[in-house]
Amino acid sequence: MSTNITWHPGLTRTERESLRGQKGFTIWLTGLSASGKSTIATALEQHLLHNNISAYRLDGDNVRFGLNNDLGFSEKDRNENIRRIAEVSKLFADSSTIAITSFISPYIADRTAARELHVDIPFIEVHVDIPVSVAEERDPKGLYKKARAGEIKDFTGISAPYEAPENPEIRVQTDKVSVEEAVKLIVDYLQEKGLVKLV
Repeated sequence: MSTNITWHPGLTRTERESLRGQKGFTIWLTGLSASGKSTIATALEQHLLHNNISAYRLDGDNVRFGLNNDLGFSEKDRNENIRRIAEVSKLFADSSTIAITSFISPYIADRTAARELHVDIPFIEVHVDIPVSVAEERDPKGLYKKARAGEIKDFTGISAPYEAPENPEIRVQTDKVSVEEAVKLIVDYLQEKGLVKLV
């Protein structure tokens, strides 16, 4: 790690928010594979953008095609994957953009570190909650079947742990609500906390 670097201050976040007319923060969706994280994140991003609110979605699979294409799925690599995403989402939030992340992010310690990184920046943890049995029934990518067959090692919920959030800001049970209802739950929370203003 280089020590010959200097942080260069510029506009404050308050100035950016005033100029852009919106607040920046991170919405962190966590849950099992096939829980519906990406589907909800996509619908939420579209809903916000249609209301002239700047938002950007960082998706677990998509990010591994570029920024994190050097990482595997060992615990160490999963930790680094989440560390990088936490840093990127913080940059988006600091720019007065709403960062929407959808990652399994199975470890409480990693999600806590991501939250702590957002000093003075709102961090909303959304637990996309679903029983493993329902996720296995959905299994759109066939990953649970492969994991059960031993073809995928360290698969969250089967051969690797998922540590559910203890006190998330929002819990969405996707076996009980629709995508539209899930988005409404999140948006209602954001409005209640004064983070967004929808026309």
